[in-house]
Amino acid sequence: MAVMRKFITAVTLISLLLTAAGCASNGGNKSSETPKPSAEQTALNPDAPGWKDNTDPITFDWYLNYSWFQKKWGSDPTSQYITKKTGVNLNLIVPAGNENEKINTMIASGKLPDLITLDANDDAVKRLIEGKMVLPLNELADQYDPYFYKVIDPSKASWFAEPDGNFYGYPNNSSSPRDYAANESLFTSTQTFMVRKDMYEALGKPDMRTPEGFINALKLAKEKFPEVDGQPLIPLGLHEFTDTGNYALENYLQNFLAIPQEVDGKLNDRTTNPEYISWLKTFRQANSEGLLSKDIFIDKRPQMEEKIAQGRYFAMLFQWKDMSSQQNIVYQKDPSRIYMSIDGPSNSKLEPPTLSGPEIGGWGLTLISKDVKDKKRAIEFLTYMISEEGQKDFALGEKGVTYDTIDGKDQLYQKVIDETEFDYGTQYSYFMMTDYSMWLRWAPPTKEQYTILEDWTRGKTHNFSAFSNLNPQGTTEEGIISQKIRQQWGKALPKMILSKSDEDFDVIFNDFLQDREKLGFDKVVAFQQKKYEENVAKLTQ
Repeated sequence: MAVMRKFITAVTLISLLLTAAGCASNGGNKSSETPKPSAEQTALNPDAPGWKDNTDPITFDWYLNYSWFQKKWGSDPTSQYITKKTGVNLNLIVPAGNENEKINTMIASGKLPDLITLDANDDAVKRLIEGKMVLPLNELADQYDPYFYKVIDPSKASWFAEPDGNFYGYPNNSSSPRDYAANESLFTSTQTFMVRKDMYEALGKPDMRTPEGFINALKLAKEKFPEVDGQPLIPLGLHEFTDTGNYALENYLQNFLAIPQEVDGKLNDRTTNPEYISWLKTFRQANSEGLLSKDIFIDKRPQMEEKIAQGRYFAMLFQWKDMSSQQNIVYQKDPSRIYMSIDGPSNSKLEPPTLSGPEIGGWGLTLISKDVKDKKRAIEFLTYMISEEGQKDFALGEKGVTYDTIDGKDQLYQKVIDETEFDYGTQYSYFMMTDYSMWLRWAPPTKEQYTILEDWTRGKTHNFSAFSNLNPQGTTEEGIISQKIRQQWGKALPKMILSKSDEDFDVIFNDFLQDREKLGFDKVVAFQQKKYEENVAKLTQ
């Protein structure tokens, strides 16, 4: 593949680039004189971490496009240690409200913070690249820190390479084919259907796999537990509704129903699958019977986290790692009230779900902006974070403070495990560049309050890398169409759930299907099919 060949060439010839007399000549200049390399270029060592040469204090502004993230750098021993070690301090910036509005405003202003982390499939990624507002990481590495190539996974860089051969971002929680080969039996999914343990057991552990059983369990929970500590019970929790839909009621639910993403090499339109439509109507029925609280249509992540910690949801179609801190709070107060994973919505054959496991596309992508105050220190710090040394520092913190070598293994102190790693800044506190496969080396024994959520996903987890980043982005024709369709879906979905009858549901759904056809859905499908085939080729080369 041309992109991969160009990337590999850049890596294998890096020493030649560093010792070459000059990188370019002026047009057709035939001068035999060779320009002398700069002092900075001659000092570069592709075999040693560049960040160690300069640990003077510097502060980078790092924007995280996640309003739910509230951690402050320097508020814990781990971030303090990393700043002391590298000289790098981070001013972490998060949007106060709608993420899309914030990132769009930033792009429109033309002024960006030093580093940016956002969803890898966010439309803003393409716009940042097309607008030349972010810098190619490979070019920064060539110029300032060739050790970068020693620590990255080439297949991950190739995955995010643009047609010109450059790649502008590096993912977190990304698992490449070599990662899967080494750790597949250890991989789990964060996708779970959870219930409050004490309530579920008090109801006799009802089967919630079928629409009838699902509705009945929600009804029983509301009747038996109308209030939680004086506040109304919320029978069912979901991901938040946004202007483009609700993740829990889209791919998430479709995975629980084991609806295939492709059939005979062609992408499958899961949105029109009869099993899926049947379950969306089940949620509509639940609402019509007063089993869906209005809170779930308006609450954002902070409000949801507060209610999870209060134990106000009976059941949740939610990612368990996104509520692990709240699960721990509940566990410390009353272990009987924690949430547990059970078999949830299933297809008519009651087949096991096909849950999404770690993918090569990861979920977050970090980029360095054109406005970065120090290109060299920025790429060096990114290299440090991606390296095994950096990963270990972020996972375990400082030896003697948060961890030590115990029984021949580097592991967190029990006090850190018993309290919460988040307070110490270890593990997933600063998630921007986490390498899930590498972190398995330092993962503490999973706590009881988490195994009751995670273990259920074993054997149901699948590698869906081939289906990553299929949506067209940016200002391309397909990208604009795709965004409009998703916005139409974002309007139609809550209307369908809130509709008075199945007949009204059908009218709204059919109107959406007609609208997406008029907008040019066929062009988006063609784009996605082509991208899917390219993904398959990348993964099999």
